[in-house]
Amino acid sequence: MTTVPEPGDKNYISEGCDDSLLHIDQERKELLQSLAQEHGTPIFVIDHEKIRQNYREFREHLPDVQVYFAVKANSNPEIVKTLFDMGCSFDVASMPEFMVVYENIKDLPDKERQEWIWDKIIYANTIKPIETIEALNQYKPLVTFDNSEELKKIRTYAPHAGLVLRIRVPNTGSMVELSSKFGAEPGEAVDLISEAFAMGLVTEGLSFHVGSQCTNFDNYVQALELSANIIEEVETRTGQKIRILDIGGGFPVRYHPEVKSFHLLARRLNTEIERLFPPDMQILAEPGRFLVANACTLVSKVIGKAFRDGKPGYYINDGVYHTYSGQVFDHNTYPVLAFKEGETQISAVFGPTCDAFDTITLSAELPDLEINDLVYSENIGAYSIASSTYFNGFPPATVLHINL
Repeated sequence: MTTVPEPGDKNYISEGCDDSLLHIDQERKELLQSLAQEHGTPIFVIDHEKIRQNYREFREHLPDVQVYFAVKANSNPEIVKTLFDMGCSFDVASMPEFMVVYENIKDLPDKERQEWIWDKIIYANTIKPIETIEALNQYKPLVTFDNSEELKKIRTYAPHAGLVLRIRVPNTGSMVELSSKFGAEPGEAVDLISEAFAMGLVTEGLSFHVGSQCTNFDNYVQALELSANIIEEVETRTGQKIRILDIGGGFPVRYHPEVKSFHLLARRLNTEIERLFPPDMQILAEPGRFLVANACTLVSKVIGKAFRDGKPGYYINDGVYHTYSGQVFDHNTYPVLAFKEGETQISAVFGPTCDAFDTITLSAELPDLEINDLVYSENIGAYSIASSTYFNGFPPATVLHINL
């Protein structure tokens, strides 16, 4: 892990904040090539100024929403530190993720540290091992649940936790569907919240997730309406007020021009939130992909070349077991692009392992490449290097930081 150019350096690049795809200009291409020459390949280059711009953009368009970065999207400690310094809160789903965040506050006085955790961290994995619940008890973050068995564990091992009930909502049209695994049925929600209160636990809020990379904005509208109805019924039946609503993640990144703008979604969310909820409702959101996807670029090199099935085939030193894992687990694609110019032809690109599954694409538009030529992929910051393995003994890409 290496840190490279900072503000003032000739290689420092500042990009305007907008809602478009990240396009690499000639200056950035030269920087990436020089980094590859200096550090070897593959390299995973994280642009921290782009992360800061994305955070500011989210806050600008959803000013009344508290941002909880979904650490699972990219748990790199420097990314967490950059967002921590911006005032961001955090959604964690495991104790290792919790500890990556905790590293930034461990030296605070006990009372201040505890208040920060309560206000700034939500443990958003609804199913937790007993050992995790016991470990969380001393820190007392908000924790989610979606069933009675989880309530029993929390009552026994973390009775002072603040609870957030996750409900099941439509995930239609989202790139990664989550509702089949998580979320209580809306019809069971009031009973579960009542059960929690009967156990002496405190239900602070309600949460939902419309699915990752959500391009169907109606999912949010339906989820908000469901949430408003549940919150009203809880107050009617129990007399208890729910004043936290976590609207989850799913905020779309414009991987291609057909993806609808986040700005359009933000306007719709603002309107619906104002219509459905009282002014004192605390609204949380868990953007992950939105903050990091277009902030990272992978650079790799051609290590082999063949002619197969009527077209060139290039073997590069990164693949689907490594940074391109998002093509499997995130159902996303990352076009492989060349620094070299020239007439292009349809080409295959394979990763370095001995498994035929390690095929990145069979339809890249590439010029004629030679061994050691460099290629790159943009917008690869979310759910990519986070899933890298050491399959075949090949290590993950080296992480480099710019504009840290």
